[in-house]
Amino acid sequence: MRIGVSACLLGNMCRYDGAHAKDDFVVNQLQNYFEMVPYCPEAIVFGTPRDTIRLVEFEHQIKVLTNKEQNDVTQVLSDISQSCASQIADENLCGFILKSKSPTCGLERVKVYEPNSHMCEKKGEGLFAKSIKEKYPYLPLEEEGRLQDDWLKENFLMQVFAYKDVHEFLATSPSFNELVKFHTSYKYLIYAKSHEAYKSMGNIVANHEKKSLEEVLTLYKEHFLKAISMKGSIKNTYNVLLHIYGYFKKVISKDEKEEMLKAIDEYKMQIIPLIAVIKIINLYTQRFDMEYLKTQKFLKPYPSELALRSSLKANK
Repeated sequence: MRIGVSACLLGNMCRYDGAHAKDDFVVNQLQNYFEMVPYCPEAIVFGTPRDTIRLVEFEHQIKVLTNKEQNDVTQVLSDISQSCASQIADENLCGFILKSKSPTCGLERVKVYEPNSHMCEKKGEGLFAKSIKEKYPYLPLEEEGRLQDDWLKENFLMQVFAYKDVHEFLATSPSFNELVKFHTSYKYLIYAKSHEAYKSMGNIVANHEKKSLEEVLTLYKEHFLKAISMKGSIKNTYNVLLHIYGYFKKVISKDEKEEMLKAIDEYKMQIIPLIAVIKIINLYTQRFDMEYLKTQKFLKPYPSELALRSSLKANK
């Protein structure tokens, strides 16, 4: 599985001052699961070291200027950003981690200065980040700084693994029956994001309009990618847990039911993390050989070693 990364985050000495901005989480943890593909549009055209650049607003038009000479490098940086973004299609990337605050890679809240002034507003986006979003609207994107937030980190990596999953699935030229199985396996993961989204996708799979398989798969892919880009919530996840609890009501004891419901409520009240409830569900799923639940991506959307559901802060 491959992920694009701003090269400086991997420890590459490509920043304006010849240094790096190595990120411990990206290098020490994520690199164990993903092949990292480095990108640095600035270094390609300006070299390293180089003058710093900034976004400057002139009568509602944002340009990129070098700091010392005030040279306008908007076009050259825009061209290389679009060129690098175009390469992504050939790299089979499942996501991208960008350098925050960068006039090239920042996803949001990049400083935009007034002409010849130190006054600025955090309202811009980097040219490379903008090019990626325009070309690949559903590619999972995040900044390294925002990945310090457990909730954003969990949502991002869940999206990355689901993005990879659907593309690999579609590459097999699936049948209608195989699409039904794939869709069913994502039922509760999508429910945790949007019940309406799963219902809409279900209508696509049902194909009441008798569209061709190719049309259905194209439409399903778009709706699937939209759905997994949504952020999960405690409220939706709580409802999913209650749905799953329903599979065990007739097979577990009264004490076990009370303990399971107590755990689900404690998750809702943010007393225990989600993984504590998932472990109970997985235990009963194996004990009673619940084949339907064994297929649910919600119960294991990514390697458990990532421990993304172990923090109370991974839920909002």
